[in-house]
Amino acid sequence: MAEEKKAGLFEKGGKLYWLHSTIDAFDTFLRVPGTVTAKGAHVRDSIDLKRVMIMVVIALVPAALFGMYNVGYQTALATGASWGFWKMFFYGLFKVLPLYVVAYLVGLAIEFASSQIRGEEVNEGYLVTGFLIPLIVPVDVPLWMLALAVAFSVIFCKEVFGGTGMNIWNPALVARAFLFFSYPSSMSGSSVWVHIPKGMSTVDAFTGATPLAIAGEGGKGALDAAGYSFMDLFWGLIPGSVGETSVIAILLGAIIIAWTGVASWKIMVSSIAGGLLVGWLGQLAGSGIPAWYHLVMGGFLFGTVFMATDPVTSAQTETGKWIFGFLVGALAVVVRLWNPGYAEGMMLAILLMNTFAPTIDHCVVSSSISRRQRKMKTA
Repeated sequence: MAEEKKAGLFEKGGKLYWLHSTIDAFDTFLRVPGTVTAKGAHVRDSIDLKRVMIMVVIALVPAALFGMYNVGYQTALATGASWGFWKMFFYGLFKVLPLYVVAYLVGLAIEFASSQIRGEEVNEGYLVTGFLIPLIVPVDVPLWMLALAVAFSVIFCKEVFGGTGMNIWNPALVARAFLFFSYPSSMSGSSVWVHIPKGMSTVDAFTGATPLAIAGEGGKGALDAAGYSFMDLFWGLIPGSVGETSVIAILLGAIIIAWTGVASWKIMVSSIAGGLLVGWLGQLAGSGIPAWYHLVMGGFLFGTVFMATDPVTSAQTETGKWIFGFLVGALAVVVRLWNPGYAEGMMLAILLMNTFAPTIDHCVVSSSISRRQRKMKTA
């Protein structure tokens, strides 16, 4: 009786109905919602939005954990401090944790308020967005800037379009784009990728520049001179955004979401193919950067695995996924090679292809219909 009375407070007509969406969000956070389809054709499936989002978060954990360790490692390397493994990890943990707190507090507050105003359930889409944003920004980004970027992204990229599943662009990338174009000094340059504690100075010859920036200026020769081998880039103990440096950690996540069917392996494979093709053409044109180096520098692989495959903002048709992924990878490397003012191209490539994803699907569907009509006429 008490439970029924308590539930009634948050139902329509109850005194606390204005908190209905919030209470429902917490109630169904770890449990399957107690609602079923009442009428019409439907499919029974154990996979819903909540399970899909949680699977992506799980896949992101290896990159997040490695990123935390790398933050501490880069700080110790920059300052010459003799830190052990756990010292490095916990240092990075306490530097990255505030980014997560801000990203989730600001983003979820807007999501809850928007859902309550519309009288809808709180969707789990922001679980992934909030986990992604701290992984694609410099560890030293001011928290107030991050809060502004998150608010801009959630309001203007998601809520004005109707919430989760209705957005045109990837919200996490929109937040990064907001930071890049609004506060470029905090998103570029060699000083933003490694946090130097107050009272500590860097050792001689330490620059903090990312391998991608170094390669953009002097090609592979500059990378070799800076002491960055291909395997260094592969393992990820290099300056960069928190979650984008380790190929191993990203590949672990890729296996999880591809094997479970949460993300499209076709987009991943075609993006890599597009990047390799343009990288090879650039190598022939004298770029000085081997094509395969593009896969392990910057945010190429991270963007390919976790952002280009976003089921909401990518192509939906099977053929469209091949085209979409290929163009993402190709455009990313084009920007890297022929735009000296911007070393990284993955963010712009994905956002641009998000815009054209519906067009790609339209062309694929129209082409398929035309082929079938021709076959029917000749039959």
